[in-house]
Amino acid sequence: MKTKKIVIIGSGFSSLSASCYLAKHGFDVTVLEKNKTTGGRARQLKKDGFVFDIGPTFYWMPDVFERFFKDFNTHSSNFYSLNKLHPAYQIYFGKKDSISIADNFEDIKQTFENIEKGSGAKLQKFINKAHRNYNIAIKDLVYKPGEHVFEIINHKTFLKLYEFVLTIKHQVSGYVKSKQLQKILEFPVLFLGAKPSNTPSFYNFMNYADFKLGTWHPKGGMYEVVKAMTTLAQSLGVKIITDSEVENIEIKNKSVTGVTTNSSYFPCDILLSGADYHHTETLLPKALRQYSESYWDKKTFAPSALLFYVGFNKKLQNVSHHTLFFDTDFEAHAKTIYDTKEWAEKPLFYASFPSITDATTAPEGKEAGIFLIPIAPDVEDTPEIREHYFNQLMDRIETITGESVKKHILFKESYCVNNFKEDYHSYKGNAYGLANTLTQTHVLRPKLKSKKVNNLYFCGQLTVPGPGVPPSLISGKIVSDLILKYH
Repeated sequence: MKTKKIVIIGSGFSSLSASCYLAKHGFDVTVLEKNKTTGGRARQLKKDGFVFDIGPTFYWMPDVFERFFKDFNTHSSNFYSLNKLHPAYQIYFGKKDSISIADNFEDIKQTFENIEKGSGAKLQKFINKAHRNYNIAIKDLVYKPGEHVFEIINHKTFLKLYEFVLTIKHQVSGYVKSKQLQKILEFPVLFLGAKPSNTPSFYNFMNYADFKLGTWHPKGGMYEVVKAMTTLAQSLGVKIITDSEVENIEIKNKSVTGVTTNSSYFPCDILLSGADYHHTETLLPKALRQYSESYWDKKTFAPSALLFYVGFNKKLQNVSHHTLFFDTDFEAHAKTIYDTKEWAEKPLFYASFPSITDATTAPEGKEAGIFLIPIAPDVEDTPEIREHYFNQLMDRIETITGESVKKHILFKESYCVNNFKEDYHSYKGNAYGLANTLTQTHVLRPKLKSKKVNNLYFCGQLTVPGPGVPPSLISGKIVSDLILKYH
């Protein structure tokens, strides 16, 4: 029997994951990547001896990564070295006012207790509930393809229905009264791309991932995971072609017959797109698109981002590897992202200084800094706006941490809405895909399998299960299972 050819558009985490599973099952797999390197949004910037992850910087849910590698009879340790961060991260609430989250739960409970008497025991109850939800989510929900609602409604989830109506914000406020502790418990759901006030409380399993599974760092950065998956895929026979943008999808009798890139034609029996879902459908005739422009326009998207990659000529003392600056009004900032869709006057921001724990990411005696401001998709993006916010960030860091940084800047590079559109055809320049709100959970997300084209599939953060690196690995697995089911 002829080996079926599968073409995969894009080489992000979901595409690389799917390519490995499909090659393992005997398909002839070719990955076509628009950019010069694999990884999709998880690319790398190297400059003057500094190394920056352009995309994801947090390594959470290590069990999902290990499950992936175990499926191929190997381990992450065969490809990269992991370090558990201590502290996991630090949050600044004001001038020289910060809380560090330890690398073990007992110390975290004590931190809570020191801030609010009795909150240590309440945190234990909260995390016990989060642990149960984590087990349900990982074992019963996220590895399901979202074909019908009965995948997620069973005796376990039926008893949890109220947790899909209750929000994280409401739940958290019932456990702790301290505004600082509430912000710490609300922080992990930001990875799901929605406000805590719009995120079902069932997603508190992210708190279990945070406090119990810990925050890790692959030596060399998150791009080491991309390199590992690329190596694994190629060892399984996957062909990866970079600098190869898919410009046209050939259709005959409602089936894909092949794709045309900027230089070649690739016939295929099955097409899988890990590229932007909306963009992929624009390559189809209108009659074969599942979702209209108005459908996408009405969806709640996770934020886009303004990012800066900065080289400093000294080591920084008053920050941690991961440092969050929550010194402003989160509700006001969130409103600009999800409601008014404009630039925030004084946004919260996140900073990563990987060279604090990883000497390979900066020259000796120097520091690499990555800064991220969550913003609304499709906001105006100009050099002047980027410069304004960079100056604001540097001023606030100096004020809040008490450390001089501006005069120690060697260089900076920026990345924003226009870059996301240009590099990834990202819908409205979003950075994280579709938010995980109640009405955009699992079966209510865009489908993995096209309803209009017989052999067209999708994976990644605009489909099931959702945004984030671990969900993207899972998306690659479940779409490959779906392809096996129908082909």
